[in-house]
Amino acid sequence: MNRLKVTDSEFQALSKYIYGISGITLSAGKEYLIETRLGQLATEYGCRSYQELLTRSRTEASRALEKKIIDAISTNETYFFRDNAPFNLLQHRLIPDIIDRKSKKGGRVTIRIWSSASSTGQEIYSTAMVLRELGLPKPGCDLQLIATDISDAAIARASYGLYSQFEVTRGLSPARLAKYFTPKGDGYRINDEIRSMVSFRKQNLLTSLTGLGKFDIILCRNVAIYFTREDRLRLFDNLSRQLEPDGCLLIGSTESLAQEESPFVPMRYLNSTFYQLQDTAPSAPARMNPLRAING
Repeated sequence: MNRLKVTDSEFQALSKYIYGISGITLSAGKEYLIETRLGQLATEYGCRSYQELLTRSRTEASRALEKKIIDAISTNETYFFRDNAPFNLLQHRLIPDIIDRKSKKGGRVTIRIWSSASSTGQEIYSTAMVLRELGLPKPGCDLQLIATDISDAAIARASYGLYSQFEVTRGLSPARLAKYFTPKGDGYRINDEIRSMVSFRKQNLLTSLTGLGKFDIILCRNVAIYFTREDRLRLFDNLSRQLEPDGCLLIGSTESLAQEESPFVPMRYLNSTFYQLQDTAPSAPARMNPLRAING
């Protein structure tokens, strides 16, 4: 079957609509994303053009098609222990530092970690495995792991924790696969000891985040590349309000933040970079250039 082609006017209209419902920006040259991700939806709904699909989504009272469009467009590549360096950073620097710092204050230690665009869950489950391998949770130390995404379908998949053979072989060692997963049908389901550590919910990162509370660590990796510069500024301002004063932000390995318009400063540990709030980061460097367009 030939793929339904998107016209220039349809692409412009759909890009504006998708931005309005999700904050995701589709720049010129991304027409293929409409055709590959929404073409099947158009066929499913019996639409002969993308304009017809758009009209139907705008007028559908149930908003079911709108949710399916968000699910299709926001689906991003993810895999267990992606880039690996952030998880080494969590294991060898950030988590031990948090425990040490909070333990000195006395009382119970609570560590709150948020995967802000968790997709189908591999990032937050990788984090949970690292925590288990550090012996957490343990007496006197509680964990709260929150994972959010804008896609209902992604949240449902992540919460259930069932992955294909292909998905579990990307980034997972045989030892971790055997330890944390159980074969189920043609795939593997993550064990309850890991799955129960995480709470999933739907969240648009460009709206108010105050209901989530404050976090010691926020992961927002490979997310900002889908936003305009203005929305990136808004995104990181939103995240800064949810970070504890001495908390840490992790972004993607190919992403970067400069500081004049960003509330964060970069901190280095071995070959990894994490970010802390400017006013609280130890030995914070001088303010740098304005926030650059991430990934160019």
